[in-house]
Amino acid sequence: MFRSFTTFKLIRYAVAYVFITSGFMKLLNTDLANHFIGLGLPYPYILLNTVILLEIVCGILIMLNKSVRNAVIPLIAIMIAAIILTKVPTIHTSILQFAFNARLDIVMLILLIVLYNRNPN
Repeated sequence: MFRSFTTFKLIRYAVAYVFITSGFMKLLNTDLANHFIGLGLPYPYILLNTVILLEIVCGILIMLNKSVRNAVIPLIAIMIAAIILTKVPTIHTSILQFAFNARLDIVMLILLIVLYNRNPN
């Protein structure tokens, strides 16, 4: 039996893939974890572990199409924080440099908003 891959399913799978792999990379890659810790946030280790947990768990929920609307909310917050903390500081270089550095974060943020608006639950 052939299962149809709708555009919405592909968006869900792509978003889930990005966040699940991002969470595991923060967990397994010390350079990535150290970069996060070096952002100057309060309680960096607690925040790092919270972000890792949210990215993996919410990514799995999105992949399984369970509580998608609730799962995207913390991921939207993570993406907004990522843009503000790591991309906005490059805006002083040039708007084009900022746009280039933030391109993937902005695309993920848009896809998360699409998932939020598409799911009634």
